[in-house]
Amino acid sequence: MYSAIAANKRNTIFIMAIFVGIIGAIGWVFAYLEGNISIAYGVIAVAFVYALIQYFLAAKLAVASTGAVEIQKSDKPRLYRVVENLSIAAGMPMPKVYLINDPAPNAFATGRNPEHAVVGATTGLLDIMNDRELEAVMAHEMSHVRNYDIRVSMIAFGLVSAIGLLSDIAIRMFFFGGNRRDDNNNSSPIILVVGVVLIILAPIIAALIQFAVSRQREYLADASGSLLTRDTEGMASALGKLGQYGRPMKKQSSSTAHLFLVNPLKPGFISNLFSTHPPLEDRIARLQESGNKF
Repeated sequence: MYSAIAANKRNTIFIMAIFVGIIGAIGWVFAYLEGNISIAYGVIAVAFVYALIQYFLAAKLAVASTGAVEIQKSDKPRLYRVVENLSIAAGMPMPKVYLINDPAPNAFATGRNPEHAVVGATTGLLDIMNDRELEAVMAHEMSHVRNYDIRVSMIAFGLVSAIGLLSDIAIRMFFFGGNRRDDNNNSSPIILVVGVVLIILAPIIAALIQFAVSRQREYLADASGSLLTRDTEGMASALGKLGQYGRPMKKQSSSTAHLFLVNPLKPGFISNLFSTHPPLEDRIARLQESGNKF
C-alpha cells in the first residue's frame, strides 16, 4: 500500500513532465508561426500562470458548479460525524463538508491540500447507504485528500485547460495568421502539417493522460479507504449499491467528473471511452482480492 502511494507520487512528477513537454511543443508551434523562438518561452510562462490560477480557483468553481452547499454538524449530523471520526482516525485536518441535493448517489473530494480540502456527498448517497457503507465511501474520499490526489487533479485540470486554450489560439493563428507565415522564407509544408496535427492532438492526449491518472487513483483510494476503516467488504458493498442504484447527476460536467466517486455523466460510448473512472466491477474485484491482506 505505502509503496503504491510512493509510486503514485513519483508518477505525478513524470505526468507533469509530459504536460510540460506538450505545452513546450505548442510553444514551438507559436514560435514557428511568428518566426521568434522567444515566443515559445512566453507561451510556457503564460500556460503555467493560467494553470496556477486554475490551481487556486478550480476547487471553488467546481464546488459551485455542482450546486453543493457547505453544511455543519447540526445540518446533517450523520454525514458530518462520519467525516469527523475519519479525520481523527487518519490524523488529518477536518475538511469542509458539503451536501448536494441530488437523488443520484455519489460523493466527491477536491481542494489543493489536506489543509484546504472539501469532501461531500449527495442526498441520494445518504438515502441508500447504511452506516458501514457511508463510512467506507467517505474513507475513500478522505483517502483522495490524504494521498494528495486532490492536488494532482487540480494541477492536471489546470494544465489540461491551459493546453486546450493554447491549442485553440494556435489553430486560429494557422487559419487567420497566414500573412506572417507566408513572409517567412523558411516555411515548410511538412512542418505546417506537423504543427496542425500537434495542436489538434495535444488537448486529446492531455485529456487521456488525465483520465489515466484519475483511474489509477480511484483504485488506490479504494484500497487506502479500506485500510483506514479495515473494512474492504464495506467498500465493496457500497460500490455494489452504486452499480445497482446509480444514475446520472442532475448537474453534469465533464470538467468535474473526475472529482466524484463514480462517473456522474450520462452513460454512452463516448463517456465510457473517456471516463475518469474504472468499471465498478473491476474495483469490486480488486477489493475482494485484497480483502484477506487487510
